Amino acid sequence: MKALHIITGLGVGGAEQQLRLLLRHLPVECDVVTLTNPGSVADGLTDDGVRVIHLGMTGNRDLAALPRLVKVIRAGRYDLVHTHLYRACVYGRLAARLAGVKAVVATEHSLGDSQMEGRRLSSGVRALYLASERLGRSTVAVSPTVAERLRRWGVPGPRIEIVPNGVDLARFRFDPVLRERTRRRLGLPEGAYVIGGVGRLAAGKRFDVLIRALAELPVDCWLLLVGGGIEESVLRRAAHDAGVADRVLFTGERPTGGAPGADLPSLIGAMDVLASPSPEEAFGLAVVEAMAAGLPVLYVSCPAVEDLPPEAARGAVRIQGGADSFARALTGVRAQAPAPRSAAEAAHHYCITRSAAQLMDVYAAAVSRT
Repeated sequence: MKALHIITGLGVGGAEQQLRLLLRHLPVECDVVTLTNPGSVADGLTDDGVRVIHLGMTGNRDLAALPRLVKVIRAGRYDLVHTHLYRACVYGRLAARLAGVKAVVATEHSLGDSQMEGRRLSSGVRALYLASERLGRSTVAVSPTVAERLRRWGVPGPRIEIVPNGVDLARFRFDPVLRERTRRRLGLPEGAYVIGGVGRLAAGKRFDVLIRALAELPVDCWLLLVGGGIEESVLRRAAHDAGVADRVLFTGERPTGGAPGADLPSLIGAMDVLASPSPEEAFGLAVVEAMAAGLPVLYVSCPAVEDLPPEAARGAVRIQGGADSFARALTGVRAQAPAPRSAAEAAHHYCITRSAAQLMDVYAAAVSRT
């Protein structure tokens, strides 16, 4: 089988890094088309030996990109096309059908109750999504929560498949030596209690809540924010106004597969607790990655945890409320005796090899119906 993955962009983000991780485990010959922004994940895919094609799309209404994409699909003689993220799903499903490929699968990574990929949902977005969805064989939801949202939107239940995001457990395995080396590189004082936040620095992630919580905590507590985005200047200003700017570290974007000590697993290993104040998530990958590293977790929304039995996610606590609630919960977590840094059962449930095997079943079903 030969497959083409089409994605809106390949900057560092959850969907983008998940695609790279999947391609390492799928027993399929795969190429990737990025409509915009090749970014650092494109470089990583190239390093992995994956062919990456940059379509050079200039915006949502760049209709000239459609015939270019059709040409790429025809030239590649692909058995299956798999699209990721909204713009790629709309253009990719149509281009695949125009190119004569009937086995078309899409993954819905980021559908919330009120937003998609950080943008407010509207009747126009919904109508275009549903129109293009009918051009594919099936839509993959990354969690049962997202599957239910798709059904409420109007996607027929039989067209929805659930394949959760996956985690490379080996990469997130706790390494005490690497932890100390990473903390020294970051300039953290010895004995600092490090609260971590991972994700796009966007308003919807609500990292400002953690900054306000930090102001209520002892001075040996630090906040480590891993990610990049348009809200970084806003968050820096909030930290200054709260009087904690000297205890907030911004690392910028960090790929999962980067160099040890500077990549996402190393930075998570340097933390003492992960806090996720985002009120609306489609999966909650950062929470699962933290559990793979054996960290305690405080979260507001995480379908990946909520869709499992409570005993599978020991160490993950749901928080209701804002900065005061997080400050109290963080104080409580710190007061507890440190638990062994071993992966939680939930992390094993979301092992990437399991997700890749489930996706192969979806592929086989889509191709068999052509």
